[in-house]
Amino acid sequence: MQISALDAGVLLGYLVVVFGIGLWFARGNDSTEEYFVGGRRFRGWVIGLSLVGTSISSVTFIAYPADAFKTTWLRYLPNLTLPLAVALAAWLILPIFRRGRTTTAYEFLEHRFGPSVRVYGAAAFIIAQLVRLATILWLLSLLLQQITGLSPATAIVLSGLFVGTYTILGGIDAVIWTDVIQTIVLLLGGMACLWVIVDLLPGGLGQILSTATEAGKFSFGEMQQGEITAPRWDLSLSAKTGSMLLVGLTNWLTEYTSNQNTVQRYCAAASTTEARRGMLVCVLASLPIWAFYMFLGTALWVLFQVQPALPATEILDGTRKAEQLLPWFITEFLPPGITGLVLAAALAAAMSSMDSSINAIATVSVVDVYRRHVRPGATDRHYLHAAWAIAAATTLCMIAGALLLERASTNTLQDVILIMVSLLGGGLLGLYVLGFISRRGDARAAWCGIVCTLLFTGWTVAAGHDVLPDAMAAPFDLYYTGLIGNLIMFGVGYAAALLWGRRRTAADAAA
Repeated sequence: MQISALDAGVLLGYLVVVFGIGLWFARGNDSTEEYFVGGRRFRGWVIGLSLVGTSISSVTFIAYPADAFKTTWLRYLPNLTLPLAVALAAWLILPIFRRGRTTTAYEFLEHRFGPSVRVYGAAAFIIAQLVRLATILWLLSLLLQQITGLSPATAIVLSGLFVGTYTILGGIDAVIWTDVIQTIVLLLGGMACLWVIVDLLPGGLGQILSTATEAGKFSFGEMQQGEITAPRWDLSLSAKTGSMLLVGLTNWLTEYTSNQNTVQRYCAAASTTEARRGMLVCVLASLPIWAFYMFLGTALWVLFQVQPALPATEILDGTRKAEQLLPWFITEFLPPGITGLVLAAALAAAMSSMDSSINAIATVSVVDVYRRHVRPGATDRHYLHAAWAIAAATTLCMIAGALLLERASTNTLQDVILIMVSLLGGGLLGLYVLGFISRRGDARAAWCGIVCTLLFTGWTVAAGHDVLPDAMAAPFDLYYTGLIGNLIMFGVGYAAALLWGRRRTAADAAA
């Protein structure tokens, strides 16, 4: 499909603004302190909108509507635990990271357990973020393919290089300010889509609510397989509801205690008070936005009950990937000008997460690994150049991962993402909880927990891919791997701490 000149102008204007921000802030990036934490001067509302932009990505813009279209609202449940996780982090965890001049989340692990555990935390974060980056870039490429006719590989490479370039140039200043702009554009684009859907339906918004309610589309239960014209739904709230909430709480606590994307915002805030204000802004904005995009998918389902379309039918019968729905709707149903705005919103959704992760990986790699173990004692300018090189390498890895994902076959990507978050958590929440609430145990205890957690995760992955015999299959869904893994990490680590105690360190003596 060829987009109109008006749409192309809107889209190009957005891209120019974003790239211009990267160039603007590139002028002041003359130190790692500026490149990694922006001089620690940001106000709370800026931090909050940046956190929203970081957590709300292509997963929100494309995968959430796809999941709600094909299933129910079951996978929205984990998000409802965000307020509790943020409240705990704001009052118990945030002050720990605000002490001194912390730059990464993993400096705490060295202070508490030793340098080897710090490296493990950094490595677990980097691996998880590389998977996340590839996923988001692949989702973005689906839209670019739909609107430009580019091949999958070309769409992935061009969009990946664009985001990587302005992130490398602008550092955290460009990341945070583009996140603010991208969050606003994301909201406007989603509202434009819903407005068009409501206008196309004879009964408007009321028809969406009544039809979806009657079909059970707002349910938190599981969908049973049925035909597109007469789906059958399980409306009962099963035990999986509570389990999904626990999974969500685990994931959000991990996000706000050990994820560098989040902790880097804590460190960039002007004060602890401003950081807490940012966390509050994030909660108040994120939950409605996630719900809105789930509702958008439900509205699309209602629309295509009234106006059957071949792509919608093929998505429900499994011929097409569900994530292809919204890009197709944007290009086929939206009027000129609005299409350009929504395309900009889709780009914003992807960029706001990708730039954060690229910068965070560079920060962790330099601060926790390169400067600490590989090349200690070098000049700050040397470390700044190393950060640029690592950000560039991360961009290339992101592109390679998206190209691999293009060949994959999935049910809905939101389902896969929840599983991957659980698998790649690395037990970090359990490790941090052990460090936060107890002074027992040292690196030996931590590594006992780490080894047991990695063995457990490896077993669940092998069992989930039918590598092991049926007798060794996991008796639970892969969703719960992260929850159980964190319990193993904490339980084994604490037991080992009781057994061995804790070696007295130089830090203890100084205290």
